[in-house]
Amino acid sequence: MTGNDIRLEADDILAIAAGRHSDPFGVLGWHDVGAVRVVRAFVPGADEVAVIDEAGAVLARLEQRDPQGVFEGSLGSGPRIHYRLRAKNDAGSWEFEDPYAFGPVLGPLDDYYAAEGTHLRLYDKLGAHPIVHEGVAGVHFAVWAPNAQRVSVVGDFNQWDGRRHLMRHRADAGVYEIFIPDLPIGTIYKYEIVGADGTLQPLKADPMAFQSELRPNTASIVAGPLQIEWDDAAYLEARTKRDPRREPMTIYEAHLGSWQRGPDGEFLSYDELAETLVPYVVDMGFTHIELLPVSEHPLDASWGYQPTGLFAPTARHGDPDGFARFVNAAHKAGIGVILDWVPAHFPTDAHGLRRFDGTALYEHEDPRRGFHPDWNTAIYNFGRTEVSNFLTNNALFWLEQFHIDGLRVDAVASMLYLDYSRRNGEWLPNKFGGKENLEAIAFLKRLNEIVYAQHPGVLMIAEESTAWPGVSHPVYAGGLGFGFKWNMGFMNDTLRYMSRESIYRRWHHDDITFGLLYAFSENFILPLSHDEVVHGKASLLHKMAGDDWQRFASLRAYLALMWGYPGKKLLFMGQEFAQRDEWSESRALDWGVVRHLPHGGMQRLVRDLNRLNRQCPALHERDCEPEGFRWLIVDDSENSAFAWARVSGDGTNLVAVVSSLTPVPRHGYRVPLPRAGRWIERLNTDARDYGGSDVGNGGAVQAIATEYDGVSAVLTLPPLATLYLEWECP
Repeated sequence: MTGNDIRLEADDILAIAAGRHSDPFGVLGWHDVGAVRVVRAFVPGADEVAVIDEAGAVLARLEQRDPQGVFEGSLGSGPRIHYRLRAKNDAGSWEFEDPYAFGPVLGPLDDYYAAEGTHLRLYDKLGAHPIVHEGVAGVHFAVWAPNAQRVSVVGDFNQWDGRRHLMRHRADAGVYEIFIPDLPIGTIYKYEIVGADGTLQPLKADPMAFQSELRPNTASIVAGPLQIEWDDAAYLEARTKRDPRREPMTIYEAHLGSWQRGPDGEFLSYDELAETLVPYVVDMGFTHIELLPVSEHPLDASWGYQPTGLFAPTARHGDPDGFARFVNAAHKAGIGVILDWVPAHFPTDAHGLRRFDGTALYEHEDPRRGFHPDWNTAIYNFGRTEVSNFLTNNALFWLEQFHIDGLRVDAVASMLYLDYSRRNGEWLPNKFGGKENLEAIAFLKRLNEIVYAQHPGVLMIAEESTAWPGVSHPVYAGGLGFGFKWNMGFMNDTLRYMSRESIYRRWHHDDITFGLLYAFSENFILPLSHDEVVHGKASLLHKMAGDDWQRFASLRAYLALMWGYPGKKLLFMGQEFAQRDEWSESRALDWGVVRHLPHGGMQRLVRDLNRLNRQCPALHERDCEPEGFRWLIVDDSENSAFAWARVSGDGTNLVAVVSSLTPVPRHGYRVPLPRAGRWIERLNTDARDYGGSDVGNGGAVQAIATEYDGVSAVLTLPPLATLYLEWECP
């Protein structure tokens, strides 16, 4: 098109018909050519196209310039007006708004902050948003694809024809956008992308889709604003005032797809889980539910750790509103909700982020940085501002849109080390020649600073399995800025100890005691997670040594030892009633065993442990500080016995934890205690109600001071048992 000639050049027509035009908004829609008003449209399948006003009157009939559906024509002169298009063929006629008649939705500040990587509400701009734009209802789509030649929205609404809705390119930010009028909530869509080299890419799901199809389908779904009346304001307000290090915290880790199933083996809905899982967690006395990842994922066997839809709650249990109602129900019951969150890597499914615009956009090009050998996944390029901002926005999205109380960040160690699970020659050093991933470290620090600044009281938890210093120290003090870190050393050492026959435990006493050398170096959570009861590792019950009686007794003693040990507590579902089988994501837990005393007794024990953890300040107020712990017996390896005191913040509440981890009762066993007086036996894991042999101390012991031994009490230690003794204030 040249000068005031309103007619398109042949090259423009061919490019439009082929869906390859570099500037579709520059030629389609309404244009003023000199004093002439021109309308051009691409309507495949139409024989005739007319421009009509809001009353339906024909303003102009457009000329067909190409049989594939390119039309153009003049409306004469005059001001810009709102118009619609009426198309016709042998099958009938239809009317529609012209998407190319609308201006952009995003503005220059969005471009600036998106490119800078500081746009903290990017999920309000990218993705699919039902809006009213220039007086017309529809859906605004926006996606980051800076290296694409063109991007189109496709779906049933346009017969998955990538030529029909080519998007406007905002070159400053590398973002493509389009407003498509009249699309309803629930519309299924994907992006069709032509890469920089002209290659058509596999159809891509929206990286910021807020709802996705149920697997095996992989398309994104236009979601409306959450239709929920949140009534958790009091809970959220109280959360901001808590110091979680000094609050009781016992976490029930759950996989929503296998906690329970419906009568025909179907997944429970979010609403059904709100009616069953939440009351169960309340009854058991846990303070939080931690959910294995709920972000959309195509493979059930990945448990959610291979997510393709980071912003979409999985459709396995319903829609986003259902998930919001689940969180709201938990908060109303006083239960916090923590999500497992996966920023370390992403799967290479064709519809996902891998080579999203035909280039290594979210990942590194070099597989020595961009491919994870353990999981056959791609690794995010944390040094790219847009990528780190995408992940930061995702964290904020769950906290803000769904009122989530915390994120447990998966596989942090794999993010910190460039040589993680790699041999020499399979990794690239950082700019200083070291193995530390400087970009990932900077990302984690900034993420934690932003989250804690904007949402005081939430939990940022690192699953970090190495001795990296300061994981849960503030960034200003040189740390990574997490609030808590999983204590993998405690888990590995103590489970190894409990797996040994009791006769050999005397030679491995430090498996229990060693952890106290570093117990206060971080703010620790003690995890007995899903990873320990799957893939041939056996259930907790079958990790214990001995015959069946000894296994149950050992597990009871071990759980009480853990609940009395410094640190917050996490237990994976099913272990609270000593499930015998390993966990499998493909079936529900074996709830029927709870009818039998050893299993039901274990469940009662965990309930009582949680109750005592709440009731006794000594058991939670100084979990992360050495002032709250004192060894009483540390070196009795001959009897495999241990004793320590837990002390509350003000020193008024004292609890002595005593464990005897051999299968024989010990009478006349003297235990030093911090104070003289009466000590109430608040818990005995050998109690008959728990399935034990009911050996104990008659409910209390008396601690007396002697000239030579100090303050001590003579106890009967039950076989394979842990006791809690609470000092009774005079």
